[in-house]
Amino acid sequence: MIQKKVCLLGAYGVGKTSLVSRFVHSLFSEKYMTTIGVKIDKKSVELENERVELVIWDIYGQDDFQKVRMSYLRGASSYLLVVDGTRGPTLDTALSLQESAEQMLGQVPFLVAVNKADLSGQWEVADRDLVQLSNRGWRVIKTSAKTGGAVEAAFTTLAHAMVNE
Repeated sequence: MIQKKVCLLGAYGVGKTSLVSRFVHSLFSEKYMTTIGVKIDKKSVELENERVELVIWDIYGQDDFQKVRMSYLRGASSYLLVVDGTRGPTLDTALSLQESAEQMLGQVPFLVAVNKADLSGQWEVADRDLVQLSNRGWRVIKTSAKTGGAVEAAFTTLAHAMVNE
């Protein structure tokens, strides 16, 4: 079995911890818990010919007062940029974090998870913005930590990308 480090990056409150909780433990809580520093979880993913253990680093959210410490990314094989579909400015934060992550890690697989798909009627992030990201060659997936929608797919897609790079 191979082990791969995956970091979750995004603004505060976008649902990084909820995505990890849904993926690793199949749980969702309405209670908001701020991540302080980093929280690490593990889960194995079964691919066609390979079992991959994902070591998932849920890194605290970036905001106007606190920037993500890029040293947390050291050794990462991929990252998940998480955007809150109901809060447009979180996309700008994700774009900024992607630039920083690429400077730190170089070209590693990553995926943009636009979270809170269950609230699509309240979205501020437009489909045209997501099309622009896709046109850059970025993988974009709409997720819902609350319903579990596409959460497994997001992590499995990253696992495939890391193994096949």
